[in-house]
Amino acid sequence: MRQPAAQPSMMRIAIAGGGGLAYVLAGQITLGANAVLVISQHAHPEFEQDFPGCQVAQVDFSNVDELRYTLLGVDLLISTISGSQQLDLIDAARQARVRLFVPSEFEGDVEHRPADDPLDRHSHAARDLLDHWAQSTTNNMRYTIFSCGIFMERFAPGGLEQYRMGAGSGLQTPNDYLINVGEATGEIVEGAASGRPARVSLTSVYDLARFVAAAIEVGPANWPREYRIRGDSLTVRDILATCEAVRGIPFSAVSRSYQDVEAEVVQCEQAQYLSRWYYLQRLLQTANERYHIRRPNLVEDVNRTEATRIAPPTRFRRWLEHVWGPAV
Repeated sequence: MRQPAAQPSMMRIAIAGGGGLAYVLAGQITLGANAVLVISQHAHPEFEQDFPGCQVAQVDFSNVDELRYTLLGVDLLISTISGSQQLDLIDAARQARVRLFVPSEFEGDVEHRPADDPLDRHSHAARDLLDHWAQSTTNNMRYTIFSCGIFMERFAPGGLEQYRMGAGSGLQTPNDYLINVGEATGEIVEGAASGRPARVSLTSVYDLARFVAAAIEVGPANWPREYRIRGDSLTVRDILATCEAVRGIPFSAVSRSYQDVEAEVVQCEQAQYLSRWYYLQRLLQTANERYHIRRPNLVEDVNRTEATRIAPPTRFRRWLEHVWGPAV
């Protein structure tokens, strides 16, 4: 069991957003000694009911002045929102003199995203803004990204929707990415145009939250610009094979070439078939190893001391066996 580490002083931590990721993060962080404030556009009484020491403030994310006032006195702000709302949140946090910002950049490797990113959602603009304020000579605000590949919960019964996640990125249902474990179907691209098999890093959202909370207890004074964590690293074909092995049945999965999917992307763009366009872009980005985490460093940093040492992240097969088990 995780034990709080000694810190120079308690921090006031805020989590922006009231969805499933915010809920899991709040549940882990409130196990420590720091106060947690959840800011959301909607009422979420479950946070205060389920987690002693957690408070909820209902705010308008498009109102920078209201955000700034709400964030006064906050030391660390963790964002689980994206798009233009996160840009306003960054501005408000800097005005409120928040010391450290964690942006909503959890899935994927920041260094391996294309310059013209089809799945951006203002992510590049957010990082540019954070870079600007981190280098400011007045009221600078540091930031750290926590990267984890993809959430294993994409493959859970009911998909990310069951965890109140994925709405903003179109990844709610089991049919929205790669393999539908429940229906034993899939559509995969095994590698980039070069033919090299693509690797994917997978992490449970609960493991991400555990290690974020543990890093907070270690203390954020020396956090790097990016923390990286992965529970497992598999090729696309290995993900499919693991799903088949755990379920004990063959899957009906279509394996497509990179070039074939690229051609269909053009057709979907011309026909304005946007949901399919985004789905195919996720396949291509997977083949380009956008979701492969290289040089993980978070587990090592957290486990440097006995006081914060916790169990390693769950491997994908073990996670699958826990949430699925064999097909009946």
